[in-house]
Amino acid sequence: MRTPAGYFFVGPAMKYAKPALTLDDQIALLEQRGLQVDDRAAAAHALAHGNYYRLRGYWIVLEELQPDGSHRFHAGARFETVLALSVFDDALRALVMEAVGKAEVSLRTQFAYHIALTHGPHAYLDQALFHDPVKHAKCLSSLKEEIDRSHEVFIKHYLGKYTDPPLPPLWVVCEVMSLGSLSKWYENLSARADRKRIADAYDLDETTLTSFMHHLTTLRNLCAHHCRLWNRRFTVTMKIPRNRPMQAVRAFHQGPDAARRIFNSLTLLAHLMNVVAPGNDWLVRVRGLLESTPLVDTAAMGFPADWQSRPLWRDAK
Repeated sequence: MRTPAGYFFVGPAMKYAKPALTLDDQIALLEQRGLQVDDRAAAAHALAHGNYYRLRGYWIVLEELQPDGSHRFHAGARFETVLALSVFDDALRALVMEAVGKAEVSLRTQFAYHIALTHGPHAYLDQALFHDPVKHAKCLSSLKEEIDRSHEVFIKHYLGKYTDPPLPPLWVVCEVMSLGSLSKWYENLSARADRKRIADAYDLDETTLTSFMHHLTTLRNLCAHHCRLWNRRFTVTMKIPRNRPMQAVRAFHQGPDAARRIFNSLTLLAHLMNVVAPGNDWLVRVRGLLESTPLVDTAAMGFPADWQSRPLWRDAK
């Protein structure tokens, strides 16, 4: 049976009957399930401003499934550990957002530079340069909406001064493209040579860059919505480079489930940061965060056991 939201019931339909709980009741429920709460005031504050089900993403790793299907915390599990994991994740998310932001600005710039230089300032209007006309039309329609909503001075300047073409040049409109939109424009470029010129700026092959831009969009959206990041399994994965220098130094992890964990994402972000901001200390700060939070299970993040000895991470000091 389909619900109004488009989901399907699995098994017999059930009516939701759980009541809303006060903060004290939430804490009592956690204690009943075996979680040790040393500072009830701190726990109440965290629940009041962090949402029970958001924090559950951090304490679920401290739970054990019981034979009757219920969940209980393992012996010694403490609410302070939950808070420490949440604080760690906040810091990790800030670092990821910093790197994604740098990469996004650079990708916009490279896209505009190479396409406009090769095909002209308004090349994005030419459907012949793109593989799928339907996708091009959707991208263009979405871009026009962004331009119409924009209050940027450079957009208003063009629209107030020029009438032909009616839209600004590529290096202007790129500034109002979202990362998700930019990834679609890039993927839909018809000529491999165009994609390759942009990918070469990052010493990546164009298929890797295509997949990574989609993955970056997921990362950015997760960070923007303050979602749990550290032990998440990604649905939109990235292609691992196979014929570039990073592969030669065993930068990426190829173990089971590694493609769905954040280690490889951090590795490629570190590579992009080294291209975009030479001499940066971003990976040093990532490694420092990991080493200062020993309770974090790096295996749950897709880190190989020898990650600290791999050249990219070993040199991040």
